[in-house]
Amino acid sequence: MKFIDEAKIYVAAGAGGNGVASFRREKYEPEGGPDGGDGGRGGSVYVVADRNINTLVEYRYTRKFLAQRGENGASSGCYGKGGKDIVLRVPVGTVITDVNTHQVVADLAKDEQKILIAQGGRGGMGNIHFKSSTNRAPRQCTKGDPGEERDLRLELRVLADVGLLGLPNAGKSTFIRAVSAARPKVADYPFTTMHPNLGVVRVSENKSFVIADVPGLIEGAAEGAGLGIRFLKHLARTRVLLHIVDLAPPDPEADPVRDAKAIVQELEKYSPELAAKPRWLVLNKLDLIPEDERDQRVAEFLAAYGVDAETPCFRISAISGDGCRPLLYRLQEAIDQVAAIERQNEASPNASVDAYFPEDSEDSEEHS
Repeated sequence: MKFIDEAKIYVAAGAGGNGVASFRREKYEPEGGPDGGDGGRGGSVYVVADRNINTLVEYRYTRKFLAQRGENGASSGCYGKGGKDIVLRVPVGTVITDVNTHQVVADLAKDEQKILIAQGGRGGMGNIHFKSSTNRAPRQCTKGDPGEERDLRLELRVLADVGLLGLPNAGKSTFIRAVSAARPKVADYPFTTMHPNLGVVRVSENKSFVIADVPGLIEGAAEGAGLGIRFLKHLARTRVLLHIVDLAPPDPEADPVRDAKAIVQELEKYSPELAAKPRWLVLNKLDLIPEDERDQRVAEFLAAYGVDAETPCFRISAISGDGCRPLLYRLQEAIDQVAAIERQNEASPNASVDAYFPEDSEDSEEHS
């Protein structure tokens, strides 16, 4: 199925049915009085998050969704039937924005979360409601109210704990294949990843987290180079970013330090909030460097790149899996701590956050 992460749709709730002015006319009932019923309410439009859906492709080709109008009232005090509601099912992680006001209507982050996005119109009143001691034969009735109409933008932001950053062919897809059951395409040419891939990493029987791989960035992505930055929104919900650096690029003129800094610059251009997330360095493809040169190559990179002393840094070979397990354990610790802080903040909104990831553990591999 084609991956679609954006769509624009038009939704319209149903109008309410009209009220009716009628009078009871039966034999031997000369003063039957008013008996016009109310119109039925119009159908409303709801959106529900569904974890079994992973793309917005359905809304790329069907763009108008119109709820049913309420039926008009009838004589003998009969009320009109209400219009049927429409329920649109979207992937978990969908953000709905009003195109005209640019306001976020809903952020569906939980499975089966249900939001009303267009209210159906109220049915009109029949003349039965206007009867009084001074107006025994009212001929008034009201029309139903129109339903709400909206132009909406649907934007899918995948839910993941860890996001992968890096140049094309830095080894992101190989890494996610090594640590999860995800099977993204891997090849020796750029942009083999064309859309986000998700993988579930199981660290132990009771511990797991979700990792997201997005298409690689290149210098100038903020201006549209390569695949641009359109997929970076999928990293907005992540708790930790892994910046994967190819420490043994095949091009002899390539500069890992320059390329790594270019990724950070593109990230800052796109979103300062995303750039401020915890970002760990993962130096990949050490298997392609002679063993007696690895320490020197890593030290030279870290010195030239200017890594902060508090930034975790890991050496791995994604294709062989070397160094991946300590990284996964450290990630699980960080995610657990962030989750605990979030739960604490929900219980005590004024609680302060002193740390975003745990202290260095014995399993982690520090700077050389």
